[in-house]
Amino acid sequence: MPAGASLYLELHGELGAGKTTLVRHLLRGLGVQGRIKSPTYAVVEPHDSGVLPIWHFDFYRFSDPREWEDAGFRELFSSPGLKIAEWPDKASGYVPPADVAIHIQAMTDDARTVHLYPHSSTGLALLRDCSAAVGLQAPTTTAAGPQS
Repeated sequence: MPAGASLYLELHGELGAGKTTLVRHLLRGLGVQGRIKSPTYAVVEPHDSGVLPIWHFDFYRFSDPREWEDAGFRELFSSPGLKIAEWPDKASGYVPPADVAIHIQAMTDDARTVHLYPHSSTGLALLRDCSAAVGLQAPTTTAAGPQS
């Protein structure tokens, strides 16, 4: 991501699907050091990759709309950096549209099916770049799949 850029990823899946595990691996891949905690009780955990600010949200227990303003979430979502949200449907109407929606389904205890859907030109560009890097067919349009 270029300096000053912003990217918002939404993670969808049932409890135990592997959303937090995916975030931990992604953050490690981005250079985040130290313990990576789940933000289940804190709602948000900040991280620094040394290159860009990252905020990991878990809205599973989000229930009070006043918390959105009081906690400064509006400012976080409008600032540069990477925002990753688990259970974004619990904050529906507050979170902005996602650049990429990631849907995870547990098939067995150790197998998952993952679908990535771009919902913006930024998300489409990201998925094209990632697809090219690993030799997969890239998406050609945005909103190719479930909306969040």
